[in-house]
Amino acid sequence: MRYFIQFSYDGSDYHGSQTQPNAVTVQQVMEQALTTVLRQPIDLVFAGRTDAGVHALQMWAHFDFPLPNSQFSILNSQFSILPSSIAIRQIVPVDSNAHARFSALDRTYQYHIITRKDPFRHRYAARVAAGIDIERMNLAAQYLLGRQDFASFCRVHTDVKTTFCTINEAHWDIAEDGEAVFTITADRFLRNMVRAIVGTLLDIGYGKRSPEELCNIISQHNRCAASQSAPAQGLFLTHISYPNNIFLPPTT
Repeated sequence: MRYFIQFSYDGSDYHGSQTQPNAVTVQQVMEQALTTVLRQPIDLVFAGRTDAGVHALQMWAHFDFPLPNSQFSILNSQFSILPSSIAIRQIVPVDSNAHARFSALDRTYQYHIITRKDPFRHRYAARVAAGIDIERMNLAAQYLLGRQDFASFCRVHTDVKTTFCTINEAHWDIAEDGEAVFTITADRFLRNMVRAIVGTLLDIGYGKRSPEELCNIISQHNRCAASQSAPAQGLFLTHISYPNNIFLPPTT
């Protein structure tokens, strides 16, 4: 039986989401917890990867396990062995062909910036200098929309078959406390793509580049054309969408 597991995590103390040698990752910690509770080795397939220090309000993964659906209703209360930085939201049965990564329709990220020192936000927002022009950044963000080659915002030496993505949403908003939040939704994202886009938009917001220059940056298909990546701690994976028909009703 295949199951999807939905969870959240604070990425501050992890070297990214996916398992890697000689580093503590979200996947490693979760697989150890699931293996302990289910008393059988569990391998998770994540919907995607996040870099060190990046957070997730909603991440999904799938795993296979020969257990009746009805018994999974009691599992959520048994994961107290997980650290406080990781929380399982739900475990649901899915179609045997469903895949946490390849079945996803789109993904949404948000990036948070603040312009003053805040001891309660330094792990979850990037502090930038005052005087940034949100209107300029929103004007530039509209050039991101649609299906394009985003190689200029992809980490070099990344093993991917294509650097084309379709961005459906990209805009900045100001919260009541003055924090600025960038929201971006696409069918897929490349390694380091959101942070590279945010870094470039910040340069535009400070007048170092024009909004129209974003078109030229995209057309060059060269990571050197874009700006430095924004810091990791301001980035959150917030939502992943799936077709409704992959989820199976739980049995009792």
